Amino acid sequence: MPTLDDILEHVGEFDRFQKQTFFVLCLLSAAFTPVYVGVVFFGFTPEHRCYSPGVAELSQRCGWSLEEQLNHTVPEWDGHGASFSSRCRRYEVDWNTTGISCTDPLGSLRGTGGTVPLGPCRDGWVYDSPGSSIVTEFDLVCEDSWKLDLFQSSVNAGFFIGSLNIGYIADRFGRKFCLLTTIVANIVCGLLLVFVPSYVWIVIIRFLQGLVSKGCWTAGYILVTEVVGPEYRRTVGILYQAAFSVGLLLFDGLAYALPHWRWLQLTVTLPTCFLLLYYWCLPESPRWLISQGKNDKAMKIIRNMAKKNQKKMPSHFKDIKFEEEDCGKQKPSLMDLFRTPQIRKNTLILMYNWFTSSILYQGLIMHMGMAAENMYLDFLYSALVEFPAAFIIIVTIDRVGRRYPWAVSNLVAGAACLATALIPEDIPWLKVITGCIGRMGITMAFEMVCFVNTELYPTYIRNLGVMICSSLCDIGGVIAPFIVYRLVEIWHDLPLVVFTVLGLIAGGLVLLLPETKGRVLPETVEDVENFHRQSAPVAKKIYLHVQGSEVARG
Repeated sequence: MPTLDDILEHVGEFDRFQKQTFFVLCLLSAAFTPVYVGVVFFGFTPEHRCYSPGVAELSQRCGWSLEEQLNHTVPEWDGHGASFSSRCRRYEVDWNTTGISCTDPLGSLRGTGGTVPLGPCRDGWVYDSPGSSIVTEFDLVCEDSWKLDLFQSSVNAGFFIGSLNIGYIADRFGRKFCLLTTIVANIVCGLLLVFVPSYVWIVIIRFLQGLVSKGCWTAGYILVTEVVGPEYRRTVGILYQAAFSVGLLLFDGLAYALPHWRWLQLTVTLPTCFLLLYYWCLPESPRWLISQGKNDKAMKIIRNMAKKNQKKMPSHFKDIKFEEEDCGKQKPSLMDLFRTPQIRKNTLILMYNWFTSSILYQGLIMHMGMAAENMYLDFLYSALVEFPAAFIIIVTIDRVGRRYPWAVSNLVAGAACLATALIPEDIPWLKVITGCIGRMGITMAFEMVCFVNTELYPTYIRNLGVMICSSLCDIGGVIAPFIVYRLVEIWHDLPLVVFTVLGLIAGGLVLLLPETKGRVLPETVEDVENFHRQSAPVAKKIYLHVQGSEVARG
């Protein structure tokens, strides 16, 4: 009996039917952007200082300019207000007191030899921003600045828990059902974020959004790679991730046009309602139907595929077999990922690389947003470098291999982070360039760990291996905001030093993995254990089984 890949060779491996499916699913990939990196604009922290009652009236009476007012009334103001005291403390004085000097107001208040005490910002803050963010709306600064970390960590916690279940849903109920249900849930969560009035509810809904949105993106990844022929799966998977990069550009433009976070949230949520049209314009995965024994429904989709592709299906293709039905009856367990030396080494290195890729990818985006003179331009530059990253991967993986480009991309990301930290602040353009190089390096590493992960495990634990290893990506996403937002309070570039160490170690560890270029996917534990002794096989057909838990970004 023919396999589905045999039939695709005749009805089209990447023709009109697959291109249409690929295009509409790329819209889904782009729509995932605001969930994953939305904290850059939703949680933007502008320069701020304590609100002190009476200062505005005193400034008007004395005829001060804004700079003079800040110098006289804000602690440790040195022209940019970058210190903790200037942002989070105020003078404990009554600025409405009569007789305050306009030339030395503090001197007239403290008297001879005295000092003016400092206190917390009891009356809120003044923000130097024309728009709004959750930071300015809920005053997530100073002693409450950790709540911004929690805002981003909550969505990554949702990714982690959701990723443990979404594979089961996609495998049990189908890719299309999984897509539609998670799209509906994501729309509901997105709309609720626009209207909920409290910070606590925002964090809860953000967690629920993470619970479903990663699964939505993953289900799209699975489906788009399952409807094309073997030769196109890897390229289509990389381009699907590149659609996420297009989403970065669109999100940046919308954030520039809409500086108020609730309006921005509404604007990025409403278009996703159109994704519900997938019910009519997307097919179910024929591979999933075959795996469930629903060959008649699969053949109906294949006939429609042949019709759209203007191809004729040979009459002798009357039945299909499921490609993995002869893979044995072995039942996977968690211990199988650590039982033998080579698989154990693969597992630990892959776990670390998923973890590191997530921290560096999210961390660099958040840090560039904080460090930017113009966060919209710097975000644009860092998004643009993702396109050459995808191109380099497509060009090199089948020519050079996986291991060396992957290792180099991690090493470049780590070295670029160190260079960015060491470049003086008075050369901002050079810091932006090195930061973008780091972004390009970690983007390549992130995209490569996705598909290399599937190539390093035998068939019966491949799904489990991808699920467990990629879950470290979400744990890294939970930690990343705390690394960035807490360490910058010690030294602004300290997170970059941490990223340097993580990236360089990741690059070195990748060199310990076997090269998988030109090899068939391993079927048994013995195949993996003998990887380093094997030469590339010849004349053996490669089947890439796309698993339900395979993900690329968080």
